[in-house]
Amino acid sequence: MSSEKYKHVFGPVPSRRLGRSLGVDLVPFKTCTYDCLYCQLGKTTDKTIDRREYVPVDEVLEEIRRKFADGVQPDYVTLSGSGEPTLHSGCGRIIRGIKEITDTPVAVLTNGSLLWDPQVRQDLAEADLVVPSLDAGTPETFEEVNKGHHEIGFDRMVEGLIKFRREFKGQVWLEVFMLDGLTATDEEVARMAAIAEKIGPDRIQLNTVARPPAYKTAGAVSEKEMNRLAGIFGEKAEVVADFGGAAKDEDLSVTKMEVLAMLERRPCTLDDVSVSLKIHRNEAIKHLDHLVKEGLIIPQETGGKTYYMSVQHG
Repeated sequence: MSSEKYKHVFGPVPSRRLGRSLGVDLVPFKTCTYDCLYCQLGKTTDKTIDRREYVPVDEVLEEIRRKFADGVQPDYVTLSGSGEPTLHSGCGRIIRGIKEITDTPVAVLTNGSLLWDPQVRQDLAEADLVVPSLDAGTPETFEEVNKGHHEIGFDRMVEGLIKFRREFKGQVWLEVFMLDGLTATDEEVARMAAIAEKIGPDRIQLNTVARPPAYKTAGAVSEKEMNRLAGIFGEKAEVVADFGGAAKDEDLSVTKMEVLAMLERRPCTLDDVSVSLKIHRNEAIKHLDHLVKEGLIIPQETGGKTYYMSVQHG
């Protein structure tokens, strides 16, 4: 598979929560409403709430048709990718179009920042699963962690989450990202738990830093502490953070050993791997993450960029 054939669709890639996920990328790289401390894709370069057709709806749907014609069998078709998918003004048409192509359920991974907009809530109405985020319990922490667009206030964001849950007929899994020394405190978690109770999601999923974050102040929380904090959220809560596990290459267009062979020749950034091997950034991230966990490569900051190198060169 080449990047020329598929510009907007990637995978299927293995997902901790969604099994084999066929990703659909609807906005340019790092076009987002937030600039989160923990983002694995780096700092936001275009912070906006401007909803428009960033990529052609027909192009996206044609790629999805081709994928299924090629015989892919994902567990979910997932709107996610390189930025905030609800910024695409045609995301509702894309969800409806996917439903005409396949019976595979549609998931949307969103930061939830635009759910106060009735049009966004309507656009997501036909999805099967929506996974929004809640990363703070106060306006001050919200600003520090998410660094949102100035028109997205904390109260507005929370109210959007509550309204969406009331209207949406599908599943809502609320993701809560825990950061050491910042949000992973009993006081902040208690505040978020109270908000989560008002939202009423089907699941509450706790996550933490697993890959190099956009900002160095984003610290990972230990597995033991994550499990303890989950108890504050109650019986709906589960820890979904990836604390290990073997790589699964069978669903990816290149193998992790091909990525490793490239890094044994020279250190590369995430973009280097993506461009050179003609794979989507998210697919490259999956491989790099597994190789780091297996101790075969190490990340190193140089000149403001993260380079990955084989331990043979470290």
